[in-house]
Amino acid sequence: MLFVAGIQEEIQAIRKELNRASYEYYVLDAPTMADYDYDMLYKKLQKLESEHPEFADPLSPTARVGGKVAEKFEKVAHAVPMKSLANVFSREELFDFLDGIRAEEPTAEFAVEYKIDGLSVSLEYENGRFVRGSTRGDGAVGEDVSENLKTIGSIPLILQKPVPRLEVRGEVYMPKKSFHQLNAERETLGEPLFANPRNAAAGSLRLLDPSVTARRELNILIFNIQHIEGEKFATHAQSLDFLKACGFHVSPYRVLHGNEEIYEEILRRGEQREELEFDIDGAVVKTNQLDLRLSIGELPHVPKWAIAYKYPPEVKPTVLKGITIQVGRTGVLTPAAELEPVHLAGTTVSRATLHNKDFIAEKDIRIGDTVLVRKAGEIIPEVVSVDFSKRPAESEPFVFPLICPSCGEEAFLDEEEAAVRCTNAACPAQLARNVVHFASRGAMNIEGMGPAVVEAFLKHRVIGDVADLYFFSAEKAAQIEGMGKKSVEKIQLAVENSKKLSLSHLIYALGIRNIGEKSAETLARHFKTLGALQNASVEELCEVEDIGLVCAESIRSFFSHEKTRDILTRLLQAGVNTAYLGEAQGEKFKGKTFVLTGTLPGIRREDAAKMIEKEGGKVSSSVSSKTSFVLAGEDAGSKLQKAQALGVPVIDWDAFSAMLQE
Repeated sequence: MLFVAGIQEEIQAIRKELNRASYEYYVLDAPTMADYDYDMLYKKLQKLESEHPEFADPLSPTARVGGKVAEKFEKVAHAVPMKSLANVFSREELFDFLDGIRAEEPTAEFAVEYKIDGLSVSLEYENGRFVRGSTRGDGAVGEDVSENLKTIGSIPLILQKPVPRLEVRGEVYMPKKSFHQLNAERETLGEPLFANPRNAAAGSLRLLDPSVTARRELNILIFNIQHIEGEKFATHAQSLDFLKACGFHVSPYRVLHGNEEIYEEILRRGEQREELEFDIDGAVVKTNQLDLRLSIGELPHVPKWAIAYKYPPEVKPTVLKGITIQVGRTGVLTPAAELEPVHLAGTTVSRATLHNKDFIAEKDIRIGDTVLVRKAGEIIPEVVSVDFSKRPAESEPFVFPLICPSCGEEAFLDEEEAAVRCTNAACPAQLARNVVHFASRGAMNIEGMGPAVVEAFLKHRVIGDVADLYFFSAEKAAQIEGMGKKSVEKIQLAVENSKKLSLSHLIYALGIRNIGEKSAETLARHFKTLGALQNASVEELCEVEDIGLVCAESIRSFFSHEKTRDILTRLLQAGVNTAYLGEAQGEKFKGKTFVLTGTLPGIRREDAAKMIEKEGGKVSSSVSSKTSFVLAGEDAGSKLQKAQALGVPVIDWDAFSAMLQE
């Protein structure tokens, strides 16, 4: 190739030639330059730039390998909000949208595009040169990922048709082939696998080291002009054609008029899902005339002139290799299908739910069958049906086990719920979930005992069941990594406060099947004490309002278990209240009015209010001269200030506890 005289002119000519070759390769998918020739030209440019740093350009093709490592991503406020789209799921909903636009303009036409399952970004240009790229973020504020975006070969760094100012929106994606290669590499290295191409693209674009992003082979499709100066367009199609002429990799579109032809185009694109290099989860339909968009307008978060048609879940065949049984918090034995891995709706699926015993029987699902699998709500894999034409001759009906796989105790068949259930309160599979439920806000409200802490307490044998929460060693708990003395003290305070709660909390906390917060309150109000409830017969339980035979049998079954009796004995030994406190039991606060403000240590304000009412007091939401006390916790606000201004006595939790114990 002949180059014009002068080093600077030669460098500019090589850059132009390499940019042209990249455009043909990444955008047109029709390269005219051989890979070897490209590499040799690229190498020559690197040499010239290193010898003449005075001619450096941050938008040179050599900059695509990845710039310097960033410490963090700067925030970017979008001048034009990057809104999302409203969704429709049926032909009828689609036609309602189209007819609504035509009510505004009978001659309306529509552009149909792919809804790419990727990461939305904004690209900004000044005088034809790339100046910044950012993620969508929350639509109003995103992050500056310019260096990472520069590594994407299909993004032009210098436009072929420069304009003073241009901002475009596109969808970054990882091609399926690149995704599978990346996960294969990570598996070899023992690193966690990405769930799907979208997650891989999002993670790659937000790497602080652009050189790593450059190796991830990301791509982009541009689908909208956010802002432009120096050009005007009448239609969306014209704007996309202009972007294509600028050198962008533009989202393929078709402009159509009639409802049926638009619907058929959407279905046609859906049928192409497997053939495309990128994942899609729907099609986008946009009003083509730009002036009509203005008259139709937008809602705060979505435009009214466009919608996304979401495709129904993909259904694919695969082989059922086995059926495993899992045990849930309530003891239900739930079957799960172990599958030959299959790519479904953007992820590789190897397990799916089989719901329950009856589901397996009704569909006659057997190990070795070829089954059809889909993602319910595009999230949870489930088996839909069996392809009986491919059933192995030696297959046998699946026999659902009646022994708990976790604790080995006999499970019982609940005909009402078509469920097989383990009722052992000490069942290891249920233990962590039971403790989390016991400590939850609506139950005993033991603040700080979330899932992670519960798992840690069980793992390090600080506790073995819910009753152990009232006897655990603070010293042993504090030795757990990440806990510390203060965290343990807060948990202990919450445990101590939970002892004073009404019986209804304890009944709900015990996790009795079919008994929720409302039923627990009803039972506590009726029986008054835990002992009375524990000794009630099925007939007596059925006499309680809203407690039917199913609930009554659940209660009797729960209290008849030896482990349950052991737990209740230790809860009593710990001093946990087992009486109903919903009605006033004392007169310590008779005639007194309390106002509660701020965060109380280890207890909800609602529960503190019940304690006050139990002792004959009243709780008000506002401070006045008639207020007796303001019970203030951390971060108390204006109520505390008003109390101080009015001279109303302010007490903390310790003072309140002392008043209760007088």
